[in-house]
Amino acid sequence: MTTMDAGRHARHQGGTSGWSGRTIVAVVVVIFVLFFVIPMVWLLLATTKSAHGLIVDHPFLPGSLGDLAANWSQLFDFQDGAVTAWVGNSALYAVGALIITIIASIPAGYAMALTDFRFRRSLLALTLIVMLIPNTALVLPIFLELNVVGLIGSPLSVILPMAFFPFGVYLTYIYFSTSVPRDLLAAARLDGCTELQVFTRVALPLAAPIVALVGFFSFVQSWNNFFLPFVMLPSSEGYPVQVGLTSLLASTPAFNPSSAGAQSVQLPTLALATVISVLPVLIVFLFAQRFLVAGMTAGGTKE
Repeated sequence: MTTMDAGRHARHQGGTSGWSGRTIVAVVVVIFVLFFVIPMVWLLLATTKSAHGLIVDHPFLPGSLGDLAANWSQLFDFQDGAVTAWVGNSALYAVGALIITIIASIPAGYAMALTDFRFRRSLLALTLIVMLIPNTALVLPIFLELNVVGLIGSPLSVILPMAFFPFGVYLTYIYFSTSVPRDLLAAARLDGCTELQVFTRVALPLAAPIVALVGFFSFVQSWNNFFLPFVMLPSSEGYPVQVGLTSLLASTPAFNPSSAGAQSVQLPTLALATVISVLPVLIVFLFAQRFLVAGMTAGGTKE
């Protein structure tokens, strides 16, 4: 084979590889659109339609602002404003658990990463084991424990278990183990700082990205938690919005024909409730994405 032929063969191989790579990317994009984007677009458009229009109109034909306003009114009039209470409960549980998680997880991860104490390795192994246990498997023993102390039905029965966040401890441990120079902490100690001052004045400001990352994951897990509050809260007045959606679902004649009546809701109203239930997580993500990206890349290199 001549040099010219070899060059043509190399260009042909390169062109083939390039086309193959673009084809794979195109297939992945198409699959993503089909399974994620299209259902979300349909869901958003469904909130602008009437119950009749949702069935007879084109799936991707927008409705009207009047129908959206009617769906909004029906949703927030349901059970004398129960949806407003559910959203407020979700915010209370998620923010309460978030505060406790930050207060407990960040110092715990720091201690396991940068201090030596007895049973340190055993505690880290236990943290990893607990991370592997499904949350639903822990609900029954937690229920029995909280029932003994009389907390069932109170906000603490939801906030305290959700604040137990071993994944946050492990994330913090990884960050402090890899991204905080120990020489910097040692210099602070030589300057007369106590261990608490080293943590609060030196380590914690450097850990702002990982604090944001732990906070975001804690908030998302708490906001989307269904099974725990469903078991712990016997009254619908204390439901978060994720559990409250089951009441809306049971009051939708399309899913429960016996629910037809004054307190029934239609499918577009149910779609609107679903959008509202995920909107806070989306808002938090949009405002915190810069810190989240920094937190996800933190610990990638050894200082």
